[in-house]
Amino acid sequence: MKIDDKEIKIEGYDIFTYRRIRRAIGYLGISLPLFLVGFSLINYFQTPVQPSISDYYYTHLREIFTGTLCAVGLFLIRYKGNGNISIWKNDNLLTNIAGIMALGVAFFPTNPNSDGIKTKIYTLIPSGEKWLGWLHYGFAALLFLILALLAINVFTIGQENETRTPKSILNENNIYRVCGYSIIVFVVMVPIAETFNLFNYSTLVFEALSLFAFGIAWLIKGRALGDKGVIGQKLYQENNPIDTEKVFEE
Repeated sequence: MKIDDKEIKIEGYDIFTYRRIRRAIGYLGISLPLFLVGFSLINYFQTPVQPSISDYYYTHLREIFTGTLCAVGLFLIRYKGNGNISIWKNDNLLTNIAGIMALGVAFFPTNPNSDGIKTKIYTLIPSGEKWLGWLHYGFAALLFLILALLAINVFTIGQENETRTPKSILNENNIYRVCGYSIIVFVVMVPIAETFNLFNYSTLVFEALSLFAFGIAWLIKGRALGDKGVIGQKLYQENNPIDTEKVFEE
């Protein structure tokens, strides 16, 4: 019996560890645009608001941009999800690819825009070839596509056949799908807004919205709002009257 209790306790710690990793990924995604734009409004950093998040690579806030992306990338690679025969639903494979893409976005900067710095700052490859800058956009596009797939196809698996209680409109699966499709819409809107000059800082805005949608999905998956009482019933179809984390800690 003691062995069983120990196994249950270890399993509980594993669950909470995964939830913390998910929350960390979510907080990093949401905080990146907030920090970059917020610090841009402080004169001390001598950095005006940039046309896009990628353009912050050529500012005094470069370390925040690259550091956050590297942290997200490493968390995604370290995150060990469930395997699946379908590539489109393989949690482990998709998070690993997404992590590599996040590192690619950080290590392969965009080409400097014509209105700003004209000298390319190098990272891994000391070359000013423009096609290297296009790699940045390729990595970014794949990253957002995979993040959308995770929200739509993977995060929703757990509750697909859940029938313990009626599903609420606030059910986690509905939130994941909204976040996933929102990521796709916002990413598609980036080139459209640039082509038609819809409004100033359109790229920055749509990139930020994509990161917010990505972050929200991971925060909900990590149960950042808790899972007790009404929240547990509405979001997760669970009745959790006690703080299970404290039980395991005891």
